[in-house]
Amino acid sequence: MGVGEVETVQGLDTSRPHPARVYDCWLGGKDNYAVDRAVAQQTVELAPETLRSVRDNRAFLHRAVRYLAEEVGIDQFIDIGSGLPTMENTHEVAQRYRSGARVVYVDNDPVVFAHGNALLATNGHTRVIQADLRDPDQILGHREICSLIDPGRPVAILLVAVLHFLGDADDPYAIVARLREAAAPGSHLVVSHLTGDCDPAKGREAVKIWERARAAVVPTLRTRRQVEGLLDGLDVVDPGVVPIDD
Repeated sequence: MGVGEVETVQGLDTSRPHPARVYDCWLGGKDNYAVDRAVAQQTVELAPETLRSVRDNRAFLHRAVRYLAEEVGIDQFIDIGSGLPTMENTHEVAQRYRSGARVVYVDNDPVVFAHGNALLATNGHTRVIQADLRDPDQILGHREICSLIDPGRPVAILLVAVLHFLGDADDPYAIVARLREAAAPGSHLVVSHLTGDCDPAKGREAVKIWERARAAVVPTLRTRRQVEGLLDGLDVVDPGVVPIDD
């Protein structure tokens, strides 16, 4: 399904950039609009390392899912803020190492919902739902989650490159805590997050690009210490909180 075919999807706003479609630009996809491409290009002009960082983030997702499926034995995954389908999606990696692994993708962009459902029409172990991370109870209580994910067994909750799209007013710490408390013992949380630690001035300018574009959500850059705070009370898998390519 090309992007032109989903312009009438309910709730789709093509006048404002959306993170899922901006990431699609950076990953070389075609399911995006001019407003998304403008933000993607301006960010790369400001910080050329963005493209490498986005690909490193994708590689991290693959490593984390492989580790959880193959080494830990997790066979249930909830991928929140999953973005548009691309090469080596979560369900493909998980099901390669854990046959029958069940995966639910969650995103608030209707384009993701439409494309994901088209891709997964024949996959009985995978679902896509349209929901917002800012309402974790909506996600946890969604009928597709309840029908596919067993709450009494360990689950992997993936929050990869999404928490920085929650502002401080959204209280990401409370949201993460709510997801954690709903997960059975033995569950795992996977997190990656933008930071401005290396170059705060460039980070602030990158945020302004999203603000000037009137994006529906704007990145909030957090320090390493703040990101570590999201993991309070958890045992962190080695090598801990490190740059994404490490």
